Amino acid sequence: MNAAAVKIGVGSRLLHDGQVVEIVEVHPGRAGMDLVLRDIARRTMIRASLNELLRSEGTRVISDVDPTPNEVAAEPAGVLLAQLSNAEREQVCDRAAHVREVLTGFRSGSEELALPGEPRPEYRSDVPLSKRYANKAREMGAGQRTVERWVQQFQQHGEAGLVSTKDKRSAGAGAKVDPRWTQTAVEVMVEHTDQSRPSQTMVIDRTNARVIARFGEGEVELPSRATAFRVLGDLENRYPTFRLSTKRNRDIAARPDQAYGKLRPTRPGEYLLMDTTRLDVFALDPITLRWVQAELTVGMDWYTRCVVGIRLTPVSTKSVDAAAVLYQAYRPRPAGDEWPAYAVWPEHGVPRSVLIDVTAIEGPSFGVAGPAIVPETIVIDHGKIYLSEHLTSVCQQMGISIQPARLRTGRDKGPVERFFRTIREDLLQALPGYKGPDVHSRGLDPESETFFYLDELEAIIREWVAMVYHHRPHDSLVDPHVPGLRMSPAQMFEHGVARAGYIEVPRDPDLAYEFLKTDFRKIQHYGVDFGGRRYNGPALNPYRNMTSPYKGKAKGRWPIHHDPDDITRTYFRDPETSKWHTLMWEHAPSMQMPLSEDALQFARKLAAAKYTYPDDRLAIADLLERWNLGLGTTLAERRIALRLSRDAALIDLPEPADEITTLPSVARVLATASPPTSDGEVETLQEPDPECGDDDDAEDLDADLDDFYADALEDA
Repeated sequence: MNAAAVKIGVGSRLLHDGQVVEIVEVHPGRAGMDLVLRDIARRTMIRASLNELLRSEGTRVISDVDPTPNEVAAEPAGVLLAQLSNAEREQVCDRAAHVREVLTGFRSGSEELALPGEPRPEYRSDVPLSKRYANKAREMGAGQRTVERWVQQFQQHGEAGLVSTKDKRSAGAGAKVDPRWTQTAVEVMVEHTDQSRPSQTMVIDRTNARVIARFGEGEVELPSRATAFRVLGDLENRYPTFRLSTKRNRDIAARPDQAYGKLRPTRPGEYLLMDTTRLDVFALDPITLRWVQAELTVGMDWYTRCVVGIRLTPVSTKSVDAAAVLYQAYRPRPAGDEWPAYAVWPEHGVPRSVLIDVTAIEGPSFGVAGPAIVPETIVIDHGKIYLSEHLTSVCQQMGISIQPARLRTGRDKGPVERFFRTIREDLLQALPGYKGPDVHSRGLDPESETFFYLDELEAIIREWVAMVYHHRPHDSLVDPHVPGLRMSPAQMFEHGVARAGYIEVPRDPDLAYEFLKTDFRKIQHYGVDFGGRRYNGPALNPYRNMTSPYKGKAKGRWPIHHDPDDITRTYFRDPETSKWHTLMWEHAPSMQMPLSEDALQFARKLAAAKYTYPDDRLAIADLLERWNLGLGTTLAERRIALRLSRDAALIDLPEPADEITTLPSVARVLATASPPTSDGEVETLQEPDPECGDDDDAEDLDADLDDFYADALEDA
């Protein structure tokens, strides 16, 4: 009888709910066989169904013959038979036929399937079993004890018991090595996860020393050097230490022990991945014309892999840049004038394939660079710009949930991390100034090859995303209902819209103000004091010296929205009319460019060291003069100047109606405009030819100089 089967009948014992019971009656029932059990300890009777007992996890049949340790540790029959080659399988089948002939007299094991001449006289059932063993041993040229062992193994395990396990057991490189030495080697390798890469010789030496110190001299047999190298090579697959890069080894060591899980988006806009990386290409500093490093911040829709927000910043990224990327998901940037039609999206964000009449709906619009979505959840890492109060408040106001990724776990944002690699391999490495992903890939002097300014580099990235990335099939963009079909991000967006419905995008013209930083200030009679600067505007008249209705952190103050990269103005929302108004800085009319908060603080620091009584106007004038002369050589000055040199606005704010008109500079007026003549026409100034010098008459020049010096001391 096979050891895997146990007979159940009257007298059989079972372990049921922790108690030993014995079957005393067996009779048919509605759902099969019904049993009457007697609890041996309590002397009580139990009635139960056989099917219920066999399926119950609390019931186990007690066998009269316990399996031997070899039977418990034996490999499953399917595993043993699956390792056999065709020749080995034929050998096992032939050996099983001989065993069946010894036991029954027939090679098939059944009289109904008897072959011609069976049963042979030496294997008839009336011949003693010992003689049959001896006859089969002489026939096969083996010992009688071998035949007896074959019969015993066949009776216990079937044909799988006749498989030779000598060469089928998975030994491994360290099967003959003391497991205590192997475990100690694993400890040493794991300790180097966060350290520099060791050599295999050092790991072997440390393992030997630790084994001797822990177990004593001679207690653990140390493997030979060649065997130790083979054991480390086998352990390298589970605990990589020597072959891969140390960064890759740390990533593998940080893998979870449990089954992998991930967020599974089902529609566009459900999850928005946001991340920042330092680009592997240098850009030009517009101030000093020197190379500078740049950081790229992107927002990617997880379901479609569409890049809905792009922001390139010099040196470092701020929270306002992350908010600008999030804003682009609602309001995509305009498409390029020379972009092909397939790369341009309708302004409302709905793809053309689901529209009836695209021309009638789009009208004269030129379209935008990407789709518009409403993010439901953003997936971010633990960077300061993403955990800032600014971005958190924006998400709260827009109804966006925040899903932080696990610490140092890049695979939680796998698609956007793969995008950074794709843009490096497909675009950046073809640009001048490419420096490679690490120091081992750097060229001789990539800084000297820097060619593109920051805004030009951002325009190149946007164009590549719109023309190439959005229309190239991705391996991960598939529809389970259509196996083998790969879709591009643009096609996946159309698929998502058709599956989940139209995308609702807010069309509030003042949406940009919601993405600015908010601080609370008192409205005084002179306006609003913001960091030592005064802002004023007619919109504050009804609220001067009044306490706001906002409580908590506001403490009766009014919310003022501002852009840290442009302190020339702030924004105030009228609580009565919900209309936004621009509050101008008192020194803004004297400037022709935005000024950041960092630049003003730096200017004040320089002016305090130079003047006894400095003010903001004097400090800014000195700072601009310093930059114009090319003296901005420190890292702080270069970072501030780079942010100010950007032509593109941070957020496309609507033009305020009550903005104060600034005075143009004298140089700009002289270069571009002339006073009107008596007939009302504007006279165009004729610029002198730079190759020929000044063509004014000497007499006219002397007359002008006399007139100038004549009234120079008039006030004195």
